[in-house]
Amino acid sequence: MTGFIQDMGAFFEGIGSWLSFLPRITMGNLIEIIIIAVLVYFALLWIKSTRAWYLLRGIAMILLFALVAALAHWNTILWILEKSGGIAVTVLVIIFQPELRKALEQLGSRNLLSELLPFDDGKENQGFSERTVNELVKATFEMAKVKTGALMVIERKVPLKEIERTGIEINGLVSSQLLINIFEHNTPLHDGAVVIRGNRVTAATCYLPLSDNMMISKALGTRHRAAVGISEVTDSVTIVVSEETGRVSLVEGGSLRRISDAEELRQALAAMEQQEDTGAGRFWIWKGKRKNERKADK
Repeated sequence: MTGFIQDMGAFFEGIGSWLSFLPRITMGNLIEIIIIAVLVYFALLWIKSTRAWYLLRGIAMILLFALVAALAHWNTILWILEKSGGIAVTVLVIIFQPELRKALEQLGSRNLLSELLPFDDGKENQGFSERTVNELVKATFEMAKVKTGALMVIERKVPLKEIERTGIEINGLVSSQLLINIFEHNTPLHDGAVVIRGNRVTAATCYLPLSDNMMISKALGTRHRAAVGISEVTDSVTIVVSEETGRVSLVEGGSLRRISDAEELRQALAAMEQQEDTGAGRFWIWKGKRKNERKADK
């Protein structure tokens, strides 16, 4: 038994001697490792969801060719690759310009300080009432029944002022009659999207950025691609009614979800509103006491 203990002690001493050659890791180093790991993870997610994935596959093929050239001592090819390396960086920035712009828009649309410490800024809660949910659901499925195309963007935390400026100001209380009249065929306001903030339709005929996600089904048209596009750069939720099939979809966070009936849409919107209430109530010390109920706009 004594010999076994001595052997284990010698084993751990050997491990300790090997570890002594490694650089000392401090708390700052651990924080840096975590930050880099998170950045790499989100960078890979971004690459995977855009056409940059296909471009990077081409770059990987070029790097593999360069490795083969180095092993085979093809000096002329290596010289050409070396001299064109600086130009390649500029070319990559130009090629990836749409993807880089979208990534910066996503980063700029997030107020990290307000998410961590959401102090009360004096603004009224922009949530919508149960009546607004019912009116949205009613309008959506009445338009779906007659295959009237519709695109309704619901603002959440990220402001949609820039999107509103591309359309016509409405500033009307949300109602099924208003929404149906806006998207009626051959009317001046039917083309484009409406923006909904709280209990009001703020603007119509708004232009939305189109998504360049290659994974979107080719069966979906411009209306669905625009809904995915706005959800990629903001936290908004968009209700889409297909003009060809009358199908209803809910788009959030770059993903599209089919809605089968009115009750499913009502539950999805109610869950979204409840989620906002829960998130806003986490820092009640700073934000103060929240009201239990909201009154609809008069």
